[in-house]
Amino acid sequence: MKNTISVKGKVAVVSGGLGLIGLEIAKVLADNGAKVYIADILRSAKLKYSGIKLVTMDITDENSINSALNTVIKKAGKIDIFINSAYPRTGDWGVKLEDIPFESWKSNSNGHMGGYFLSSRAAAEKMKKRGGTIINLASIYGVVAPDFSVYSGTDMTMPAAYSAIKAGIIGFTKYMAAYFAKYNIRANVVSPGGIFNNQHKTFVRNYCAKTPLGRMGKPADIASAVLFLSSDASSYITGQNLIIDGGWTAV
Repeated sequence: MKNTISVKGKVAVVSGGLGLIGLEIAKVLADNGAKVYIADILRSAKLKYSGIKLVTMDITDENSINSALNTVIKKAGKIDIFINSAYPRTGDWGVKLEDIPFESWKSNSNGHMGGYFLSSRAAAEKMKKRGGTIINLASIYGVVAPDFSVYSGTDMTMPAAYSAIKAGIIGFTKYMAAYFAKYNIRANVVSPGGIFNNQHKTFVRNYCAKTPLGRMGKPADIASAVLFLSSDASSYITGQNLIIDGGWTAV
């Protein structure tokens, strides 16, 4: 078993790989031998990290997705691993449920959940001849309702569309697992709990108090799970939602 949790020689694409979690995933995969392409809306982004290259991709744009994946195939010859960690959202993201315009709801659903649909489907098409693995990032709030008490004393909240989007991503990933299994393509979900990102101190205190392990998650907690699901150690795992939340959803 000592060599099974390895991605040496594999080619991985990480959408949203310049984000908090995505970048950690990209680095962990590269550190463990994968050739990694961060696919993101780059603009003027620069990154120097051994084993990682950048490619421009907007998951809300089907032409952009196809162009990016074709670029990876041209340069690397294959795609073994595709990870969706992008987080597109509109400028009014986070308004109260009562105040959400329907156009905003549709835009966020189409951009985020729709973008995961477009990009993971396109990646699966590139994997049909060789097999591969697709990992979509969802959230505990695609499984359970938000505990709004943790936001007490702050101006933070959990956007309503987020729960619907992440639940949809979990369901669609299970569908893909069944649909693409005959091509030896595995599809799984990773659902993080709250990840520390210098949030309001009151929120952090409230959140930690309600988490059995007594802390918020770190990007490395998610990246290590993605490494496992990307490796041959998980070769008989597909259609699953791996919840990484310090016990939040267990109580």
